[in-house]
Amino acid sequence: MQYYEVYLLFGSNLGERAANIANAITQLENQEIKTLKLSSLYQTQPWGNTNQATFLNQAGKFRTVFSPAELMKTILTIEQEMGRIRTVKWAPRNIDIDILFFGNEVISQPDLKIPHPEVEKRKFALMPLAEIAPDLTHPVLKKNIKQLLAACADSMTVDFFQS
Repeated sequence: MQYYEVYLLFGSNLGERAANIANAITQLENQEIKTLKLSSLYQTQPWGNTNQATFLNQAGKFRTVFSPAELMKTILTIEQEMGRIRTVKWAPRNIDIDILFFGNEVISQPDLKIPHPEVEKRKFALMPLAEIAPDLTHPVLKKNIKQLLAACADSMTVDFFQS
């Protein structure tokens, strides 16, 4: 059986944000997606549509036997079961789970892009990722997360969350 290491990013800005993220991680564990490492929680300004509540974000390293497409399908099911309704881009949401990296895979399909597009431009993704995987190398840009974070021009506020 082949195992893959994947990096996911969780976000929530509706309801009990920390509990939503913890619940999503439990749901992944229930699907045999093993948690290997989690970052701290970060409070971040909203991206895209800035007229909404602040987000909590957390990055995680996981191990799975799922293919990228199977993992994406599982994630979308978990989001839906947790009450996420996709309306407009960057709308407020109780849970958002993004695949940031799937091993060294590079996938560009209409409904699946890995590494996550523009991850290198988003401090809210890079900061928690740098905490758990600073030396992880972006398979396209050939720079590690620490280097990408240092070069990131994103001026959004990203702070450790104090519960």
